[in-house]
Amino acid sequence: MTQDRLIIFDTTLRDGEQSPGASMTREEKLRIAHLLEKLRVDVIEAGFPAASPGDFEAVRAVARAVKDSRVCGLTRARAPDIDRAAEALKDAAAPRIHTFIATSSIHMQHKLRMTPEQVIEHAIAAVRHARNYTDDVEFSAEDAGRSEIDFLCRVIEAAIDAGARTINIPDTVGYAIPQQFGATIATLLERVPNSDKAVFSVHCHNDLGLAVANSLAAVLNGARQVECTINALGERAGNASLEEIVMAVRTRQDIFPVETRIDATQIVPCSRLVSNVTGFPVQPNKAIVGANAFAHESGIHQDGVLKHRDTYEIMRAEDVGWSANRIVLGKHSGRNALRTRLLELGVEFDSAQLDDIFLRFKDLADKKHEVFDEDLQALVSEAAPEESDRYRLRSLHVCSETGVTPRAEIQLEIDDQLRSGAAEGSGPVDASFQAVESIVNSGTELLLYSVNNITSGTDAQGEVTVRLSRAGRIVNGLGADTDIVIASVKAYLHALNRLTVPAERAHPQHDGV
Repeated sequence: MTQDRLIIFDTTLRDGEQSPGASMTREEKLRIAHLLEKLRVDVIEAGFPAASPGDFEAVRAVARAVKDSRVCGLTRARAPDIDRAAEALKDAAAPRIHTFIATSSIHMQHKLRMTPEQVIEHAIAAVRHARNYTDDVEFSAEDAGRSEIDFLCRVIEAAIDAGARTINIPDTVGYAIPQQFGATIATLLERVPNSDKAVFSVHCHNDLGLAVANSLAAVLNGARQVECTINALGERAGNASLEEIVMAVRTRQDIFPVETRIDATQIVPCSRLVSNVTGFPVQPNKAIVGANAFAHESGIHQDGVLKHRDTYEIMRAEDVGWSANRIVLGKHSGRNALRTRLLELGVEFDSAQLDDIFLRFKDLADKKHEVFDEDLQALVSEAAPEESDRYRLRSLHVCSETGVTPRAEIQLEIDDQLRSGAAEGSGPVDASFQAVESIVNSGTELLLYSVNNITSGTDAQGEVTVRLSRAGRIVNGLGADTDIVIASVKAYLHALNRLTVPAERAHPQHDGV
């Protein structure tokens, strides 16, 4: 069977960032983009340049840094959006402009307030305008999964005639069912007269838990690009999972007539990095990248795997980046050993950043005997306090014992002034947060408090995610330490510091794919 090429379009930096609290800084986007390039993703959708100056700068930085993947910017079907994206992408080795407009009746009537003819006109104008900047233009029919098929055929034909070379069919609200969605792709390829002049793509959301199934059904019916994210990150219930798409296609070559160019050994490192940067932990039983994905508890399963791996494992753990032979660093490891391992993990840094990481590495190595790759990723993700940070932890004393209400005493440095506070709480973490609030009175609402162990063992670092909301703005804070209470306060202060930075970035897509 001749294998076609399946294009992997990663939108972690754009759609993934739309998860509440998952906003990334320019530097964080660059770190992820470098690892996506190492993963050999075909297209990296770096952001929505017209959303804000910050998003524009992040897309421009990724476009300048990435050489082996196409870099894409998303735009509405509006000339100013397209101009902004073109400016952000002008230094890219291989730029793509991705423009979209809604095509379902409900969106056209209630959101766009346009007639179908007006939508077609806007689609044609947008694609033609984008073609002034690049030959690589993608057009998306937003909410295609609920669009009337005859109209969808018309708008796609018009977009291809205007110069679009990729046509994306998004299941924007996660409404599709695999058999029906696959049939839609087959129908479009058959009925659109010029369908042979474009690659057909799909972008599926996971509201019914069917994003991967719908994407694979589309591939079986002729789609040759899949838009997906690391760890299935994304708005609401998320997107199709890149790791699941790639490994399904690779594992079932008897079913799928396609292959990807993905270096699957980089999947787990990418997953860890995205999780650390966004503060969204990976559930243990998550396919491919979950901690239990290759673990066997049942005695029958263990016996079978020991006798012959293929009895219960359809993939090798090492093929996706899990390794039994992890490099372990300790307190006697030097700067060069740390530098070398960080580079192997896809982490890039300058001399000053390495100095900071090395100091924190030595501090951690004094607390725990062995420092694993996961610890290093956490060290890098948990940046040292920035000079611009308003709140910094100076000391924390917590008393917690049986029959006594826990109490915390804390010292914070706020705007270069030392402030002290104390409070009681239902537990040591609650008391510590109350002590912080006794000083800062932030007016925030705690939406999420999550603790995960970074490695195994009683000396493992705990990684804490705190999600805070204030005046409609949501941020995640991340903290790691071998002391879980200290990690919790670090995460809380990290979130508070993010809230002090003006939110120049609007929601990247009030009406997006």
